[in-house]
Amino acid sequence: MASSRVRVTFLGGLGEIGRNCLALEQDGRIVVIDAGLMFPEPTMYGVDLILPDFRWLIERRDRVDGIVLTHGHEDHTGALRYLVKDVNVPIYGSALTLGFARHRLTEAKVAAKCTFIEVADGERRRIGPFEFEFIPVTHSVPSAHALAVRTSVGVVVHSGDFKLDQTPIDNRRTDLARLGAIGDEGVALLLCDSTNAEEPGFTNSERSVGGALRRLFLERPERRMVVACFASHIHRVQQIMDVAREQGRKVALMGRSMEANVKLARKLHLLHADAADFIDLETVDRYEPGEVCVICTGSQGEPMAALTKLSRGDARFLRVGADDTVILSSHPIPGNEWSVGRVIDDLHRAGTEVIDSSQEPVHASGHARQGELRTFHQLLRPRNFVPVHGEYRHLVHHAELARSMGLSAKHILLCEDGDQIEVRTDGIRRAGQVPAGLHYIDGSAGDLDERPLEERRMLAEFGVLLLSAGVDAELGRIVQPVRVVARGWFDGESDRQLIATVTDAVRSAIDEALADGERDETALNKAAQRAAGRLLGQRFRRQPVLMTAVVVY
Repeated sequence: MASSRVRVTFLGGLGEIGRNCLALEQDGRIVVIDAGLMFPEPTMYGVDLILPDFRWLIERRDRVDGIVLTHGHEDHTGALRYLVKDVNVPIYGSALTLGFARHRLTEAKVAAKCTFIEVADGERRRIGPFEFEFIPVTHSVPSAHALAVRTSVGVVVHSGDFKLDQTPIDNRRTDLARLGAIGDEGVALLLCDSTNAEEPGFTNSERSVGGALRRLFLERPERRMVVACFASHIHRVQQIMDVAREQGRKVALMGRSMEANVKLARKLHLLHADAADFIDLETVDRYEPGEVCVICTGSQGEPMAALTKLSRGDARFLRVGADDTVILSSHPIPGNEWSVGRVIDDLHRAGTEVIDSSQEPVHASGHARQGELRTFHQLLRPRNFVPVHGEYRHLVHHAELARSMGLSAKHILLCEDGDQIEVRTDGIRRAGQVPAGLHYIDGSAGDLDERPLEERRMLAEFGVLLLSAGVDAELGRIVQPVRVVARGWFDGESDRQLIATVTDAVRSAIDEALADGERDETALNKAAQRAAGRLLGQRFRRQPVLMTAVVVY
């Protein structure tokens, strides 16, 4: 007999931009929706990627029936290569979404073991105890889907990432009629994108960007145009290529992901371009600046991306200068502002003209603003609602929007990563928590936990002190003098006095331990470390990493 309740477990994406992942559970069976990653903040030293904590899923791997992807962005698919190593189940999504995912999984050498199942717009698929319906929505990547999941307690709708673009580049619009029909059927729970829930009005159409790009190109007929955007933003690439073709410019692609995604999109007939439109990057210098357009990755200031290499002068085959205009056709993801600013500074140092979304309308968001969210809610008329995908303030604003449309507060839950909820025919309630911390990945060292990351923060902020001394066990006294060596400190007069004070404190601690008959090397090292740590913390409010080398002869 089917259960009269459905459980939702949020593993990421609530209170942050990225790491989107949740699990639907009914009758002991689980289906995962999305498995995304997040990029690190500047203070996360040496961290390359941040993943959801998959422990809860891995412990239940024999109960997982599938992974469903709403669209192809890394914040929804980028953690797949880590999840499928332990939870290898069929992966469902549109052809483009699976193409992007397969490319990443191939790079990670795990694709051969994976099963990919393509779904079409409007298709219904039985996955475990659920029936999934894939509803087309417009977003900043083609072939995105909202999900209508039929469960034992009614329909659960997951919006995915979406906006209501009435003039999309591919004429594939959000299926408002189908959403309205599902609303008439009755929606037990709505999980809805909250990224732009603070923003009033409606998001600009993607087509508006093409007009801005066209004007900027026409005003600069003698300059080489370099446009940076997300490699997954096929519609943006299409518009850049259309403008370049109109002006007789050849297009060079720069960045591995840009080359791979353009190749895939052309194969799937989602990007319309002829082979004759392209030139190899190494041949760019054979053309006059006004005859070329370069489309590259790196609009978020990623350290190894094409635009960052260009800004540093490290790119092969291409250098930018006074004859170039660089357009950043994007908006910085929260946390990336500093990296993007540094790239812009370096481009200006090279004498390059730089245009970004703060100066010209060269970017349009892929996420719904308040007007579109109200339309979505009005069409679906959910009995219960949980805002997802956004920082906590975005979730709060979205919850307030739902209340303003008449939904009772008792049917709205504000959740965070790790929360579990239960949906029943009579309402919604909290149902506990699971581990859902940040899982750090260092590209060279592999998995990281919080301990080494905290040590890196301490090293960055306070530096390191090395405490050393030599002790004669028979004589019971220090024979090699106590030395304190600092790294990562400001070497001013006050610091020299501080180090002298620490040296005295360590010497006194070792002498006291020796007077008490202590000869164990480990114990003497602990005494030295304890004395230095207490003095630095209490008197000087510093917490450097302390390393001791007290040697007993």
